[in-house]
Amino acid sequence: MKKIRVWATKEEIDAAVLTEATVVVMDVLLATTTMVTMVENGAKCVFPVADVQEARWLKQFLAPESSLFGGEEEGTPIPDFDCGPFPHEFSPDRVTGKDVVFVTTNGTRAVRRAESARELLIANLRNAPSVAQYLENTASEEVYLICAGSHGHLSLEDMLCAGVILSHLDLEGVSLNDAARVARYGLAHAETDMLQWIQQGRVGRWFMKNGKEHVLRFVADVGASQTLVSVVNRQLRRMERR
Repeated sequence: MKKIRVWATKEEIDAAVLTEATVVVMDVLLATTTMVTMVENGAKCVFPVADVQEARWLKQFLAPESSLFGGEEEGTPIPDFDCGPFPHEFSPDRVTGKDVVFVTTNGTRAVRRAESARELLIANLRNAPSVAQYLENTASEEVYLICAGSHGHLSLEDMLCAGVILSHLDLEGVSLNDAARVARYGLAHAETDMLQWIQQGRVGRWFMKNGKEHVLRFVADVGASQTLVSVVNRQLRRMERR
């Protein structure tokens, strides 16, 4: 019997149990949304790193004229980095053909914690239906949908993303854990107006308070992207659709 497990925060990640699994990491606001956007916009290589120290270590190996450093730490810009964490900062004219080193408080750390997986993808609301289609065709008997959360706490938008993925899967005969059931049934109340729902989460409220509703509109556009992105050797790779 196929098993699908949802973990609500990155702190739940147990690397030892992921070695034979297909894993999807979600940090909707904003890491995985921004990273998929980088790949779509033509970045040569994207390196999701665990912390600022690792980012600066990588800097010595990358040519300054063909690399970008972006992200945030505890929600604030990182001194001497080129970009923050927002998707629009990684436009095609800025990232095409470049190496991007990216660090965030929760999302990139979740990716690195899950790197023991046999197969590791990243998802957001924009590409969630395409990720679900991929999972529908995977031969893997164990699938983990990992929400990055925030400092050990559940993030509403990540669980909604897990719910979108589950809603596009044939779950007949599939074993779900309790968190997967919560994500699946909770989505039924949110799918009619995803923007309104993510505005209600803690991070969404911060975006609204700081005049960034336009970012939430971009993030909440379910199905706008068909791009599949995997993590191979600590780098993001665009995947071919099946």
